[in-house]
Amino acid sequence: MSASLDTPAPTAPASTAVVPKAVDASTVAPGASGGGAAPTVSGVPTQTELLDFVRRTAADTELVSTLPLDPEGRTWIRLDGPAGSEAWIISWPPGTGTGWHDHGGSYGAFATAEGALQEDSLAARLPTEGWKTLELAEGVDRERKLTKGDARAFGSHHVHEVRNESGSEHAVSVHAYYPPLPLMRRYSRTGAVLRLEQVERPQEWQ
Repeated sequence: MSASLDTPAPTAPASTAVVPKAVDASTVAPGASGGGAAPTVSGVPTQTELLDFVRRTAADTELVSTLPLDPEGRTWIRLDGPAGSEAWIISWPPGTGTGWHDHGGSYGAFATAEGALQEDSLAARLPTEGWKTLELAEGVDRERKLTKGDARAFGSHHVHEVRNESGSEHAVSVHAYYPPLPLMRRYSRTGAVLRLEQVERPQEWQ
């Protein structure tokens, strides 16, 4: 988150502003599905369509510029994504991050519109219930840096953390999820040990 709309990592300032805004996906991503591609027969967006949407939206400098930037914490605007998905434009002040989290079974995509973001993720499918502490196997860590214009899609079991490691520059990103996030599980990590800390519901970030 987030996309995601995730509270910052422990060392980062807290988010201080939420700016909801409904935007028709067709105004930022031409095409029947809002992503430039034909809608699926089922009416459910594919990962490719979500990826196309976040890329096009991140390239819409006029829309991205409507997001107010706060030096103390992250800000965000909610968008209507393609085919019933939800989307967000999120700002990242220098040094802020999400902490480890999943997306409650939703799949999605995100793109960097300004600055650069560091993503650390796990190449492993975690059990969703019945555990509090888990020791990760060797070799499951993945990392990537997404600079302006870079984007990636992810599946419904994706677990990651995202950070702006710059000491001076804001980053801005666009995220899309389907189905709209039903919950997010937040984790802490010490070495190879991952611990489930809390489960957040939409009313906590909307």
